[in-house]
Amino acid sequence: MMLTRQTAGKVAKVTRAAAGVQARSLSHAVAGGPTLTLTEDQKSFQELARKFAKEEIAPKAAELDRTMEYPFELFKQAHELGLVNTHVSTDYGGMGLGCLDNCIIQEELAWGCTGVMTAIEANSLASMPLIVAGSDEQKKEYLGRLVNEPLQASYGVTEPGAGSDVAGISTTAVKKGDKYILNGQKMWITNGGHANWFFVLAKTDPEAGPKGMTGFIVDGDSPGITRGRKEINMGQRCSDTRGITFEDVEVPAANVLGSEGQGFRIAMQAFDHTRPPVAIGAVGLARRAMEEAIAYATERKTFGKPIATHQSVAFSIAEMAMNIEAARLLTYKSAMIMDEGKQRNTMFASMAKAFASEVANKVASDAVQVFGGNGFNTEYPVEKLMRDAKIYTIYEGTSQIQRLIVSRELFSDPSKLEP
Repeated sequence: MMLTRQTAGKVAKVTRAAAGVQARSLSHAVAGGPTLTLTEDQKSFQELARKFAKEEIAPKAAELDRTMEYPFELFKQAHELGLVNTHVSTDYGGMGLGCLDNCIIQEELAWGCTGVMTAIEANSLASMPLIVAGSDEQKKEYLGRLVNEPLQASYGVTEPGAGSDVAGISTTAVKKGDKYILNGQKMWITNGGHANWFFVLAKTDPEAGPKGMTGFIVDGDSPGITRGRKEINMGQRCSDTRGITFEDVEVPAANVLGSEGQGFRIAMQAFDHTRPPVAIGAVGLARRAMEEAIAYATERKTFGKPIATHQSVAFSIAEMAMNIEAARLLTYKSAMIMDEGKQRNTMFASMAKAFASEVANKVASDAVQVFGGNGFNTEYPVEKLMRDAKIYTIYEGTSQIQRLIVSRELFSDPSKLEP
């Protein structure tokens, strides 16, 4: 049966009811230690997301890529199903799912279309600074908005002259009475054209480096905000990416996250939570590319037999499978560490993000090769997958930045890799 708005609402009630008793992570599923078996609740979330991806997202993916239209209806359906804002605590109306639970869901959505998945998952990145450091009042107001209605939020850190070098941002916030006056420009802001509110990182003490940065919650309808044109990107083209300009925007002091000077730490801490779901999105894309390659290889014939029987093709697909499995397990480990909360997840989150993103690019490229000339044509799905994959090595920290983080973590304490 197709997922309709009506059935989506019914499933959402069941899903949210189950959230109160859902398992935290694979490591807690068996008292004796880690297990590779998903809990029944995790299987239910996976099945729900897989059905939605297969029946609703995938059939629309090519058209959304062509038109670059924002997937409002899919976002609304996903919201009704409980597949958006899964990380929001039950205290604020959410389901309170763990990082691993969310990864299980996001892999399926990414299988359908990573542009749609990015539009959905961007809410997690935007709201994570609030979850990490927000006051009870801030969480009730701004997380509550996202839970109650299918609204978007954006994470505003990157600038035209400051991407990987976050310390190089130039946006400023000057305190005047009980308000801050925000000025600056952000770039490549996902969901920027539709955000109900923004998390914005700005300098409150330009001479203090990262310690002079503060995080703010900025309402999207504040006077002085200009949303730039939608950027036309190589891939994930239905995702909305724009520049956002802040010109004398007044932000109440009550909307400061934590306190002055804590913004950089809060912004970076959010990545420990959000990089595993990004990594698993790359895994979902890679899995889709592999499945397309397998289907094509069993149908396409050369020299009188399916190309799947040729060793070069078979070995290529076997390598896809091995790398996908390795990327998934590394991402699961990162998510489990996040959920357990016994140690910092920074190194493994960066490992997972770097490895999975590069696996996605390799698998997508090899899938195009399996398709041959047809793979280079827009009538077949793998060319879109190849275009969509590239951004995974760039957003939420480039592959080079991930390697820098991993190396620094290891040089500070090599025992972090001990089992």
